[in-house]
Order: sequence, then structure tokens, then C-alpha cells
Amino acid sequence: MKEQLSDKELKQLKTSFDIIGDIIVIEIPKELRKKEKIIADALRKTHPHVKTILKKIGEREGKFRLRKFKKIFGEETETIHKEYGCIFKLDVTKVYFSPRESTERQRVAEKIKPNEKILVMFAGVGPYAIIIAKKQPSVKVYAIEINPDAVKYMIENVRMNKVGDRVIPILGDVAKKSEDFYGKCDRVIMPLPKGAYKYLKYAIKCAKPGGVIHFYYWAKEEDLFSECVDFIEKTAKKMGRKIEIVDKRKVLPYGPRKWKICVEFICL
Repeated sequence: MKEQLSDKELKQLKTSFDIIGDIIVIEIPKELRKKEKIIADALRKTHPHVKTILKKIGEREGKFRLRKFKKIFGEETETIHKEYGCIFKLDVTKVYFSPRESTERQRVAEKIKPNEKILVMFAGVGPYAIIIAKKQPSVKVYAIEINPDAVKYMIENVRMNKVGDRVIPILGDVAKKSEDFYGKCDRVIMPLPKGAYKYLKYAIKCAKPGGVIHFYYWAKEEDLFSECVDFIEKTAKKMGRKIEIVDKRKVLPYGPRKWKICVEFICL
């Protein structure tokens, strides 16, 4: 695009984007909105398999964590995304899905032990649940999701990945549906960072003595883990549970000096 954009415009261009199946999702600054077609044409040349290019409009919002998009090339918004030997069918306009978390999903899957009973909160179209079930065939994974469209795709993805004997999709609110798992889970995974803190008490209730919780959180660079750990410790204390922190890590950058983090801890 050097011949079609000025030096100033090239500096304004966002060079990172997401590829979900055969769909590209890109952020285009308002200063470059008149150059959307040029940007789309360049992406099509470098990624000829892509059938649709979507521009982000605003942040994710609502209880289903959805974002609005503008189509700058193509029409189809349903796709099949491949990740670590698994396939996920989804519509990017109807469900939340982040290809950037593939490494984290694999990292968590590698921690799973045989015969664990696992609860995945905010399960989306099933990426954590399905990847775990593929990695460790002896587990039973219960996946709660409130978005009916996401659950519809999760059911289809469970079928396509042939893990129907291991993954149980559940439609509903985590706060209500988790009651069925109090004191029964070897592991609870909470991959929603924004607002997950409201549900930490339910995750702790679900964990057996010795059960592990993967808690995700947004954190500032200058205070990366202390606020999150403090919240976990205070919540557990109120519930009469002791905890042991076993892992703390950055997962993904989220804006300037802000990160998605994971704190992994055992409920004693």
C-alpha cells in the first residue's frame, strides 16, 4: 500500500488483525475510513483464501460480549476455524471467539489430569472444553454459556469433533447453573476476564478441596497481579476457604499498559 497511502497514513494503519477461519477481522482508524477498499484489496492479495473482511465498530458490549462490524469485503459471517486439530463452526457477529487465545487454551489443556471433572464457565462455542476433551479423553467437561447462538454452535462443534461422550453443553446463567456443581469439580476455568470477578464465589463453591481454578482478569502493567490476588484471597476468606496460588501469567495485551492475566490457584 506504499504507493496508495501517504507516509502519515501508513503510520496510522493497524498492522495486526485476526483471521478466524476464512474471515479477517481488522481495526481501521477513522482517519483511514476512506481507504477501506484499498486496505481490503491488500489483505485479499496476501490472504487469497479469505471470503469476508470485517471492520470492527466499537467495543464488545452486552451480556453476550458481541461487537458490531462493517463488511468491507464479502457477505458471509459464518466460518469454520481450525485450532490444534479441532474445528469450530461459528458466526463472528453472533458469538464471542478470540483466535488470539489459542496458545492459552492449549496451555490449560496440557495441565489437565486423567479423569478430572471440569467446569468451564462462559464457554462460548466450546473451544476450551473441546480442546481439553481432545487432549485428555478420560475427562468430563461441563460447559456453561448464556448465549443461545453460542450454545447452538457448541453442540454442533461437540458433534464435529466427536467428543459428545466427554463435553456437556449447558445453556444458562453461570450463577444459576453452577449450583448443580457445588463441591464436585476438580477444576473450574473462567476465561471471561471482564466481569468474571462477579462469579468467582460460584467457582470457589464448585471446587472440591484440592480443586484448581483458572481465574482471568484485566490488569494494569504497573499492578499486574497484586490486585487480582488480593481479590481472590479476600473472596476465599469470606467463604471460609484457604487457597494456594500455583501460577500467575500474562495472557494477552489489552490496550496500552493493560493485560489479560491468569491467576491459577488451588482451593484447600
